[in-house]
Amino acid sequence: MDTKQLWKNCLVEIEEGVSKANFSTWFKNTCILKEETGIVYVGVPNEFVRDWLKNKYHKLITKTIADSYENMRAVEYVITKLEVNKQESLKTNDTYINKELPLKDLYINPDDNLNPRYRFDSFIVGTFNELAYAASQAIIENPGTKYNPFFVYGGTGLGKTHLIQAVGNSIKEKYPNKKIHYLTLEKFATDFINSLQNNKANSFKEKYRKYDLLIIDDIQFIGKMEKIQEELFHTFNTFYENNKQIIFSSDKHPNYIPELADRLKSRFAAGMIVDVSEPEYESRLAILKVKLKEQNIDLENEITEYIAQSIQGNIRELEGSLNAIICQYRLKNKPLTIPEVKNLLKNNIKPKKNVSIKEVVKTVSDYYSLEEASIYEKTRRKEIVKARQIVMYLLREDFNVSYPLIGQKLGGKDHTTVIHSYLKIKADLKNDPQLLQELEQIRIMFK
Repeated sequence: MDTKQLWKNCLVEIEEGVSKANFSTWFKNTCILKEETGIVYVGVPNEFVRDWLKNKYHKLITKTIADSYENMRAVEYVITKLEVNKQESLKTNDTYINKELPLKDLYINPDDNLNPRYRFDSFIVGTFNELAYAASQAIIENPGTKYNPFFVYGGTGLGKTHLIQAVGNSIKEKYPNKKIHYLTLEKFATDFINSLQNNKANSFKEKYRKYDLLIIDDIQFIGKMEKIQEELFHTFNTFYENNKQIIFSSDKHPNYIPELADRLKSRFAAGMIVDVSEPEYESRLAILKVKLKEQNIDLENEITEYIAQSIQGNIRELEGSLNAIICQYRLKNKPLTIPEVKNLLKNNIKPKKNVSIKEVVKTVSDYYSLEEASIYEKTRRKEIVKARQIVMYLLREDFNVSYPLIGQKLGGKDHTTVIHSYLKIKADLKNDPQLLQELEQIRIMFK
């Protein structure tokens, strides 16, 4: 097998799927070292590149190699000193394709990377995000002194980026002299690697520490990058000591970011950690109405209510379904009927069993032979505390109910109590096979 040609062909494909800057940073001086029994060994120049390729581009690399080499079973990354001709290292195409920028990129402010469309006047607040919203408003009033750092986590498409950029835009408007910068962790890491390669580490530090508000998106990828964790730790300390605000977003709680250093977990916990869950029906309906108003489209209430009831995923899925309906509406140039809407959305609707909070409480109470009312009472009886914690865990884990709503419905508990209960059951499940078996049996009762 000609490994040199194989990798050259793969780089042509990879280059099409990543930005020019990222391609230059992460795929420079890489090669296929060898292939043994279906394992392809990719040579990389240092640990930073190895970790980033493994965490961020592994699926892309694996698929690209597999498309050209059908006997591939796995890809491994090996740090090696490569003697690569500079003229050939990245010369996959003589001419880079000048692709048209997506429309959304035309709105980005190059000075601070903020998208001016992300504002709070178009941000829908519901039980799924009300805690995150309330904290963000407190930060806008007193940036750097309240909830610092501010850490928002939740699944994709739930409005985290909208929220954190809206904070940036609000502070920018309220405090015109403050320097604000938004970026993804990938950009932070890319700049850091480039500064090391060009012996400009001090310039990197000066660049990021001059800001009054730093917003870093997708922090979950930092887990296995020790050097970047270290740099972020020092950057954070500088911000904290100077009462400068720092905001993070992630798809998971910092306690569940793999190989995240304890000192960073401690720093995150010292501020405010909030989750954003999937929107409930009322919020989904409100989101639809805002989007329809933006598009200057009128749909019958029956149709918007059907969409809100049927599409129970994240906001992105909801918007995608609405866009399909709007497109059809404009093509037909007349109002759509419910059967037409149902036909359009039939592939978007996920079958899901609707279970109320009361049903979960009843099911768990019945399983442990407890009075249903006892779950709502203030008591320290061990058997009731355990059952209540399991109810909270199931509502969050299986049915994605927000922490504030769980606390509200279970006797007015504070959201921090719900988070503690959820994390306790999650931790106990790793070491308690009896508890795991009990949960499996309870879950069967919902089917």
